[in-house]
Formats: sequence, C-alpha cells, structure tokens
Amino acid sequence: MHTWSPASAAAALTVACVLASACNRDEPADTEALAPASTGDGSTGDPTGGEIDRATLVHSFGVQTLAPLEETEPCVQWTLRNEQAIYVNAMTLVNDGGYHHSNWLAVPEDKFAGPDGFFPCSERGYDELEAAISGTVIFAQSTQSREEVQQLPAGAVIKIPPRHKVIAGVHLLNLASVALQTELRMALDIIHPRDVEVVLSPFRLTYYDLAIPPQRRSRFTGTCSLADAYTGAVGGEFDLRLYHVLPHTHYLGDHFRLELVGGPRDGEVVFEKTGFDAGPNGRAFDPPLALADADGLRFSCGYDNWRDVEIGWGIGDQEMCVMLGLADSRAIMDIGVRDNTKPVGVDGDVTLYEGPCGVLALPENNAQTEPTQEEKDGPLYVPEADPGDVDLEPTKRCVDADPAAAPAAAPTLANLASAIFTPNCTFSSCHDAKSPAAGLDLQTTAGLRDRLVGHPVAAATPLALVEPGVPEDSWLYQLTSRCEPTDGQGQAVRTMPYNAPTLLPDPSVALIRAWIESGAQDN
Repeated sequence: MHTWSPASAAAALTVACVLASACNRDEPADTEALAPASTGDGSTGDPTGGEIDRATLVHSFGVQTLAPLEETEPCVQWTLRNEQAIYVNAMTLVNDGGYHHSNWLAVPEDKFAGPDGFFPCSERGYDELEAAISGTVIFAQSTQSREEVQQLPAGAVIKIPPRHKVIAGVHLLNLASVALQTELRMALDIIHPRDVEVVLSPFRLTYYDLAIPPQRRSRFTGTCSLADAYTGAVGGEFDLRLYHVLPHTHYLGDHFRLELVGGPRDGEVVFEKTGFDAGPNGRAFDPPLALADADGLRFSCGYDNWRDVEIGWGIGDQEMCVMLGLADSRAIMDIGVRDNTKPVGVDGDVTLYEGPCGVLALPENNAQTEPTQEEKDGPLYVPEADPGDVDLEPTKRCVDADPAAAPAAAPTLANLASAIFTPNCTFSSCHDAKSPAAGLDLQTTAGLRDRLVGHPVAAATPLALVEPGVPEDSWLYQLTSRCEPTDGQGQAVRTMPYNAPTLLPDPSVALIRAWIESGAQDN
C-alpha cells in the first residue's frame, strides 16, 4: 500500500469531485421519484391545512452567455437561508448546454462570502478542499449532461445543516462557432426528518497518474485497501455501506469498472460502464453494498486514444479518472493513485497499467448527524424560495422550434458542422468518427453531405435523414425541431441532442432548416 504524508494528503483532499457519463442511449433520467415543486414560501406544512412529508425547492442561477469557442471556469452560489437543517433525497440539475462539468457542495453561508450568482473563484479564495472539510458534497454533474437526477434510495439523504449555501466550481465550454445562451437550474427534493434512515458521507477515488499512450486503447487500475485507514480514523470497525457511485472521464474514456477487494467476494464487479455520451451516469445501490467483509475497492478507467499524442491528467483536451461515492460512513476519504504507474500486461488490444493507491481518511464533519427527535416530531421545514424561483419547475418545458426564426449563420454545411454538430453531436462522442451511434459519423468532414443525404435511418420512419429542399420530410429536422417527434408508426421518439430537456435554440434549428431548404448543398 502506497502511503502519503499527512501534509501532502491534506493538501490533496477534495472530496467533491467531477463525475462522468457513459453511453446509455435507452435509459432516460428517472424523475418519477421527485415531488412537485414547493410553493417556496418557507412553510413548515401544507398550506391547505394537511401535513406534507416532502417538497422540492427549485432555483435558477440565471442565463450565462458564452462567446463562440469560449471556455471559462467560474464559481456560482445559492444561499438557502435555511434556519433549520434540510434532508435531501434527490437532486436535479438542468442546463441548456455548455456545462462541461460542475462540482457542488454545501458550506456555511459565511464561507467564501459574497452575493449569489456567478463569480471568479479566485475573487473569494474558493477552494474545494476548504469547502469539503467545512461542509459536505451534495452533487456532481456527469460530463456534459444537460439533465440529471441524483436519486438516492428511500430514506438515504444528504444533510444540509442550518444557515448553509450551495456552491460550485463549474467548467463552461462552448465549442460552437456561434454564441450560446444557457440557463442553469437546480432542484432539491427534501424529505421529512422522520423518514430519514441514513445520512450519507462522500468519498473519492482518483487516478491522477495518467499517461495515456497515443493511437491505442489502455486501462489504468488502482487497487485500494481501505479498512485500515478507515478503522484508524473512526476508532472502530470497517462498516462502510455504499449507496451511490458516479464516475468521470472525458471524451477518450470508454470504460469504468469498480470491484471489491478482499474477503469472500474478492474481484466481484459491482459497477461497470462502457462508452461515452452526454447522459447521466450514476448508480444507486438499493439495498446498499456493505463492505464489512471486504478490504477495499479496485477501480479502473479505460481509454481509446485515437490521437497521435500522449494524453495526461487535466481539463481541455486532457483526461481524468474520478469516481464520487456516497456512503453510510463515519469517515470521509480521499483515495487515489498519484505516481509510480507501471505497465503490467495486455488484454487483447488494451495495454494495462497499475499504480499504488494511497488513502486519506478523516472523521466525518460534526454537523453531519442524524435528525434530532425534535426535528422528527415537528412539521417538514422548507426554506423560503427566492422571489424569482416561486413555482419554478425543476425542468424547463420543451417548446417546438419557431419555423419563422432566422438562422444563426449562413446556411452552409460548414456552418452546420461548426455551430451544431461539433458542440452537440460529436463532442459527446455519440456521432464521432470512432464509434458513431447508429453508424452516423458527423465528425469527419470528407463525405459529410453524402452521409447526411444517404444514411439509412435506424428509426421506423419512411423519411430520409435529409431530403434536400424539404425540411418537413427530413428526419434530422423532425428530431431537432419538435418536442415529440413521431416515427412512421405514430410512436414518440427521443429528440436530439441526446439527454436535452429542451430543443436547440431556435436560430440553430433554423440553420438546419435553411440548409435543407437551400438544397442541402456541400458548401
């Protein structure tokens, strides 16, 4: 087992972590467990006179405008002004695109002081280490996901203590050749304290020591013994129970696996994802996964580096390998591989690497306690919503595109590719050149027009993907302009882009329409 010095470990601790996405084109986000939005009046009961046991508090962080090809990493906060603790069983995060990833914590409202909204992180000295230790992790966004629900099992909650605020570092990226306006909303599904069965604590697995070789597939694995560090931190037995996991890689990531280490279930795979798109990627364990008879966890991140350069750890065109866990745990843990990675063999066409895993375990925050008897006996407390958030829905309603809208740019295929396909269809790797969904490559410039006009449509529809001159007879236009497009059998199908609660902006849809109307030329 690789060990860290206390100083280096403490400097490295950031339990709030970015999360991932993996190809899962058939499973929409589960929103059925969310309650209707609350009235947001700070009530502690049903205004009709009855008693309520859950409510949803919704907040809009407003609209951000990103210039063409702009990349920025601001912070953002929402002060809850909660006089009492709230117990969150589910969280929803929705945006209109451009949010590459974001990491969300709850901290005392006097930390990183300043008004709500977006701000430069350095302006207030924001640091995830300090935020994680003083508060708790509440959520992290899957890579490029536009709509995501973190639904915990019944009775499992993240506790936000009194007088706390929600704060995050966000990574905004607009790969389009046109400006992007994007709204961000968050919803907290709050349950009654008497229904709380367990308050969850975060931990993180990270493989920092990435040197991903060019033009080949590879896999990096850390085998992490947790029991000794855990028992040393809490002064008791290794009683961690896992409730939720969410991995994070970037555009080259094509695999994530989590296994048990030690005990009678040694080597058992408990979570695995393959592929990459902009969908939500978390998994809840119900019942929870007990680690008492194991020694730890083994995690692996796989990559398909089609580029001709080595890729390391970082943002932009670099990669990551992270997993956030939420557990019934008396410790918060930061676990990872930082150095000494070695090649250990091959598995088919995959080069295998492993490195020593270090573990830092600290006792959980003293504020992360179970509900008191007074809280259980009292009515449900819901913080008062901001005036602009009253009756706001967690997810924006989809509206069909306006056929009279002006296009965002001149109706050329080059503009279609740079303004729409690159940021919405290929960067999420659904329709990239390597493994395109439904066989449709929207990344390769050569032959793009012929593929759009001649590609066989996978859906049960008589329409061509693109019918030159006739947008209404083009399946591409139907999927991007209507909230409920239907196939030839009258069955509703998913709109595009994938995992977007709303359509593309009207000017972008108008660009698709205008290009088809002009004859779908190769220009």
